[in-house]
Amino acid sequence: MTDEFNTVSEDELHAYVDGHLSQPERGRIEAWLERHPARAEEVRQWQAQTAALKQHFAPYARSDEGDRSLISARRATVAGAAPSSLMLRRIVAGLLIFAAGALAGFYGPRLVAPEPAVVADGASDSLPRQAQSAFLVYASEVRHPVEVGADQQAHLATWLGKRLDYAFKIPDLSRLGFSLVGGRLVPVSGKAGAMLMYQDESGQRLTVLLGRNPGNRETSFRVDSRSGIETFYWIDEELGYAVTGEVPRDLLQKIANECYRQFEGPTAS
Repeated sequence: MTDEFNTVSEDELHAYVDGHLSQPERGRIEAWLERHPARAEEVRQWQAQTAALKQHFAPYARSDEGDRSLISARRATVAGAAPSSLMLRRIVAGLLIFAAGALAGFYGPRLVAPEPAVVADGASDSLPRQAQSAFLVYASEVRHPVEVGADQQAHLATWLGKRLDYAFKIPDLSRLGFSLVGGRLVPVSGKAGAMLMYQDESGQRLTVLLGRNPGNRETSFRVDSRSGIETFYWIDEELGYAVTGEVPRDLLQKIANECYRQFEGPTAS
């Protein structure tokens, strides 16, 4: 059986991740991804990688008035190139992208690392990065921001708690103006982690990330800010916690304090 949902190419998926499609085309791709969950998960991983790279190199981004003319000239050259030449350029470009990704993974954290006073160790340094990447990917998602909604809160707490081997209560942030949207399972430092999402009446969202801390060290509250995204995080024995959002820092700190208080309170086993 063939229909329009079976015509999505690899190039179209990459264009979707890069934000180069029109709204109708994005809608078609999203409808196709709903029918192909394996590819949808792959696309979400690409989006997370893209967001992480953008964060790493944002301080070095520069724009110039001549950029648009350079792009136009490049498109004209590509349009007149022979098919074999285009294929060769794609292969070379792929190798360059692979090399750039490897270098970004190795040097990126060193280039844009916060001041030593903010970071306690390697494990705590990675926590805000991962929390901010998860926020960038999922907080803007319209159709599927979470896997389990707030209407199944008890199931959500049990499911995520089992995957983390940690029985926790889902914080109630209603007194601070935020209600639970739901949550999902996410990778944190290569292991199962949990992400909870909240939003206020205006639709402003924030996320709470929990993950295993392999370093098994403790830190007090720390704050990390990147491109307008604030993260309060702390590590308590085997677990790391991070609260991330594009909200005023004083409000986010109140939310982080409230999460800390409720996570540290008695939980049902």
